[in-house]
This record gives sequence, C-alpha cells and structure tokens, in this order.
Amino acid sequence: MGASLLPDLATQILIPVCGVIGIAFALFQWVLVSSVKMSAGGGRDAASKNGNTDYLIEEEEGVNDHSVVAKCAEIQNAISEGSTSFLFTMYKYVGIFMVAFAVLIFVFLGSVDGFSTSHQVCTYDATKMCKPALATAAFSTISFLLGAVTSVVSGFLGMKIATYANARTTLEARKGVGKAFIVAFRSGAVMGFLLAANGLVVLYITINLFKLYYGDDWGGLFEAITGYGLGGSSMALFGRVGGGIYTKAADVGADLVGKVERNIPEDDPRNPAVIADNVGDNVGDIAGMGSDLFGSYAESSCAALVVASISSFGINHEFTAMLYPLIISAVGILVCLITTLFATDFFEIKAVKEIEPALKKQLVISTVLMTVGIAVVSWVALPASFTIFNFGTQKDVTNWQLFLCVAVGLWAGLIIGFVTEYYTSNAYSPVQDVADSCRTGAATNVIFGLALGYKSVIIPIFAIAISIFVSFSFAAMYGIAVAALGMLSTIATGLAIDAYGPISDNAGGIAEMAGMSHRIRERTDALDAAGNTTAAIGKGFAIGSAALVSLALFGAFVSRASITTVDVLTPKVFIGLIVGAMLPYWFSAMTMKSVGSAALKMVEEVRRQFNTIPGLMEGTAKPDYATCVKISTDASIKEMIPPGALVMLTPLIVGIFFGVETLSGVLAGSLVSGVQIAISASNTGGAWDNAKKYIEAGASDHARSLGPKGSDPHKAAVIGDTIGDPLKDTSGPSLNILIKLMAVESLVFAPFFATHGGLLFKI
Repeated sequence: MGASLLPDLATQILIPVCGVIGIAFALFQWVLVSSVKMSAGGGRDAASKNGNTDYLIEEEEGVNDHSVVAKCAEIQNAISEGSTSFLFTMYKYVGIFMVAFAVLIFVFLGSVDGFSTSHQVCTYDATKMCKPALATAAFSTISFLLGAVTSVVSGFLGMKIATYANARTTLEARKGVGKAFIVAFRSGAVMGFLLAANGLVVLYITINLFKLYYGDDWGGLFEAITGYGLGGSSMALFGRVGGGIYTKAADVGADLVGKVERNIPEDDPRNPAVIADNVGDNVGDIAGMGSDLFGSYAESSCAALVVASISSFGINHEFTAMLYPLIISAVGILVCLITTLFATDFFEIKAVKEIEPALKKQLVISTVLMTVGIAVVSWVALPASFTIFNFGTQKDVTNWQLFLCVAVGLWAGLIIGFVTEYYTSNAYSPVQDVADSCRTGAATNVIFGLALGYKSVIIPIFAIAISIFVSFSFAAMYGIAVAALGMLSTIATGLAIDAYGPISDNAGGIAEMAGMSHRIRERTDALDAAGNTTAAIGKGFAIGSAALVSLALFGAFVSRASITTVDVLTPKVFIGLIVGAMLPYWFSAMTMKSVGSAALKMVEEVRRQFNTIPGLMEGTAKPDYATCVKISTDASIKEMIPPGALVMLTPLIVGIFFGVETLSGVLAGSLVSGVQIAISASNTGGAWDNAKKYIEAGASDHARSLGPKGSDPHKAAVIGDTIGDPLKDTSGPSLNILIKLMAVESLVFAPFFATHGGLLFKI
C-alpha cells in the first residue's frame, strides 16, 4: 500500500495557509475596489493627469459630475439598505428553524442507542468499540450549526460586497468599459475567494477540534462532520427560494407594467418597483448563489470524507490521504488566484466585444491549471495504491485512477459551462432563433424557448453520465464524490464570474436611475449581457455538481444505512422512485406559483402608483419605492416556507414511516428528474432573457429588423423573458438544492432511520 509523499505536518500547514491566502487575496481585491471613491472630487484636473483618454464622459457632455456621483451614492444606499433589511428579516425566521432542526438532529440521533453514554460496537468493524451514539448526536448538531452559520455569513458577505461595488462599477464606466469590468470582476472575486476560503478553513478547524474527542474513531468523527453539509444546504435552500421569489416578484412587476404597459425603459427611476428589482438581484443571485455553492462544496467534501473514513485511509489512519478532498480545495484557491490575475492584471479589456471572451478564458485557464494541480496533489498526497469502501467490500485503487476521477469532474464542468453558454448567449443561433420567433408573437416565442430548454439538457446529461461511469468504475462512490469536488475545485473563479453578473446588472440600473448618458448605459448593458450568460454558466456548474454530489451522498447513505443493493423491482423501492421523481415538479409548481402570487401584488401596486400619483410619468413626482420593497419582502418570507418544508420534511416522513429502502428510491427518483428539470428551466429562462436583450441592443441587421424597443416583437420577447424569470432564477436553481439537501439529510439521519424507521411496514 505505501504512504503518501506529503508528510502529515505539511498537510496541517498547507490547508490553513491556502485558506488564509484566499482570505488575504479577497481583502486585497476589496481594497482595490474601495479606491473608487463615492464622493465627487478631482474634476477635470484629476482626470487630465491620466491623459486625455481618461476624461469622464460627463465632463465632455457638460453634465455636473457632483450631482451624478451624489445620485449614484443615494441609489446605492437604498439598494444596500433594502438588501440588508430583507436578509436580516429572512435570517430571523430561518434562525428559528435552524435551532428547532438542531434539536431534532440531537434527539433523533441520540435516541438511536437510547441516549446511552457507553461505547458501542463500530458499524463497519464489529471487533472494535466506537464512541457512543449520543456523542455523534451532539457533534452532528454542532457541525450542523457551524455549516448553517458559515452559509449565512457567506451569503451575507457576498451581498454586502455586491451592494458596495455596484455604483462604483457605474462610476468607472465613465472612464471606459475596461475600468468598469475590472471593478465588477474584482468585486465578484472578493465574494468567490472569501466563500471558498471560509468554507475550507471552518471545515478544517472543525475536523481537528472533533478529532481531539474522537481520537482513532475516524468513522464516528467524519459521520458527525456530515452535519456541516446539512447546515450549509439548509440555509442555501431558504436563501435561494426566498431570494428567488423576492427578485422575480419585483422583476416581473417592473417589466409588465413599466416596459409593456407604460413603454418606459428598464430601470427607469419613474418605475416604483425598480429599487426592489435591484435589491432582488443581490439577495437572490448573490446571497442565494453563494449559499448554494457553499452547500455543494460542504456536501461533496463530507460525502468524500465519510466514504474515505471506512476505506484504507481511515482504517490505517493516513491523515494526509484522508484529507485529500480538502487539499484539492486548498490548491484550487491558489489556482483561482493566478487565474484571476489574467482578467484583472495581465490583460486589459479595451472593447465591449472582449468582455465575454475574457470571462470564458477564466473558465478555461482555471480548468487547465487545476488539472496540473490535481495531478501534483494526487501524486504527493495519496499512496501509490490503496483501498476504497465499495458497498461492503474494499476496492483496490491507484493514485492515477483517483486523479482521473477528479479530472473528469473538472472537465465535465467546463463542458456543461460551454454548452450552457451556447444555448443562452445571443451570440449563437439558438437564442437568435428564439428572438426571430417573436415576429409572430409571444406564443411562438414561448414554444421556441421551451424547445431550446429541453434540447439543452442532452449534452450536460451525457457529460454527467460519463463522469459517473468513469469515476465509479475507478473508485466507486468515493470517485463520484471527488469528481464533484473536481467540478467545484475552481469555485472561487466560478463565483467571481457569477457574482460579476448581478453587480453589472445593478450598475446598469444605477446608471439609468442617476440619469447618466446613453453611452454609459451602453457600456453597462454590454457588461450586463455578458454577465447574463455567465450567470447561466454558473447555474450549469451548480446543477452539474449537485447531480454528482447528490449521487455521492446517496452512496454514503446506502452504506451508512447498511443497504447492500437498491432493487427497483421491489415495491418498497419503486414507490419511492416514482414519488421522488414527482417531487421536483411539486416543488417547481410551488415556487413558480409563489413568484406569480407575489408578482400579482407587485403589478397591482405599480399600476396604482402610476394611476394615482400626479406627475409620476412626467418625472416631476417621486414614486413610493419603499412599498414595493415591503411587498417583495413580505411575499418572499411567507412564500418560502411551504417549498422549504416540502424538502426538509420529505426524508423524515419517508424514513420514519416507510424505511430506508423506500427512502433510497425517493432519493434516486428526485435526482434523476430534478437534474433534467433544473437544466431545462435555467436554460429556457436564460435564452428568453438574452433574446430580449438581443432585440434591445440591435447590434446586427437581424436584431434591428426585430426592434426597436416597444415594437411588437420586442413586447413578445419581454413576455417570454417574464415567463422565464421564475424558471431561471427561482425554480431551476432551487432544484439543485432539493436533490442535494434531501440526500445529505438522509445521510445525517441514516442511523435513526435504520434503527427505528419503516413504522408502517412493522405494523
């Protein structure tokens, strides 16, 4: 078997040092963003120091610079206050749930052995004695709370950074599109590196602290660590669903009344829902996405650690090899740091057409560099050969086979990203065909958009299928877990690209509301259009990694629940399979209806203000933004509870009343159908959105023949975009949390279900 080349002491140093480097780099990027001042100053003299090319557009056009900067600062404060207020309100309710669920974990897991404090026979080795079930209950509860708090902090920090950077991006757009791009991207990098580093450091510290108690009982130690993933995904569910309902209620209300009925531009300050719309971008696409990807990272790490703890790594107490998943993530931070410099320092963007290629290069560069990083890590951190637990047996594996498992996940992520871009970017024929279908009205636009979404599922599913086949063939369920980690190893770059989108979107909204020139709005629109595509790529990564994570967790659950085979021909399993396949449809129906109900109230309020406030359309009176913000907040808090309850309660009800076999069917069914719906929903919505932007931009003869804004094809495109909003920003992204969360919850409660579950079949 042999030992790894990397000493345990080096591992103890490498992981936290990489985490600290990630945090330091994030803070450095934040300092650079802070150098863009939100107070007017400098005037023409300051501008002339950098040469004539850096004259501000406002100065050229005679617009008062002081009033523009002040207006931007005022709008930024309104967006920041609205975002903070919503998140605090949501976290207050979620905090109550978090405490209640923590008590449930402790009671259920403690009752497995009658709350005994005496040592028990180990689950995987009857010749040894392990720590009591009560200890697992207590430590699982602690790790659940740690995961939940880390997820909340990740989402909140991301939102604060985004609201800090949006107006600064707008102001830098006066100097050129390249300057604005750097501010938006650096701000996204702050979020990406903080989240990746925080997740790694907290998990590493938790493992080392738990190890003080568990000692040589690594099976018990890493079983308790699974609560970390459950906590992360629980918060992500409410962040994604609540934030998604908020943002889309405001967006749909603003679009339907403002753009379709009143024929005013998007983000026009006369529209009462415009502040709520911009707030929604931050709480849904930034805080929600941050919590979501943190949950994926935590769960894939936990799944890999659980399987490794009962393999030769855990049995022989090989610390470095055991922490192989964390070493991958640590090296990923260094790789993403180098990659980020390509976008911000090594190359300069000088034209609009260079924005999207620059973002795509980030994905390619990080993937290529990470492949080299994984090869090095696999060589030094793993023994030449070892065994991996495989449903009751130990499978012989070599370090190069495990390298291939991680690499196949990494490259599958890139493929999913580029396929998503092809189907959602208006630079390619699928979206242009959807735009062209608007000639004959909204109905044909909807038909073409749905067809595009269904078709876009094909290649990502094949990529996921190949990843599963290769990784399982080489290293069983551990291979699938590290393949998911491979896909998430460049999470800092992925999040930087993803957060860039909403920041650019907000920047465009602030430019419009502050009354800045058409030329600046064109620049922020170009940033936003590229961000729209990268947001779709980010969702593709999230869904692809969720599929692998969920399958890895499923394997860990089956092993933990002592199920040797899952036979779909048995009635117990098949009823679970068919019910599980139905759950994503039920969940999607709930979230979409929630958006519809909230949007209905928003439309009525926006119409009321346009009809009853004298001078609103003329621009002589100010709209009541606060009421629209309150409608979105109240609706999202109220509407996020039923879908959240559906996801959290299903594994508990099925496990307690029907047992682990039926629950295994439910997990398999929800995974298979959830991935398909999530990909098609996200891509359909993204295509409709970019078809609308394609017509509005009028960058080609074909696009101009469909425009301008306000034309019948444009109105049809707006309707398609409005239908797609809840699909791409609420239901689609939330589904990947559904499939992960049910799997990790089942894993955490597996000992309880195996001991006390299946009550109906015991009667």
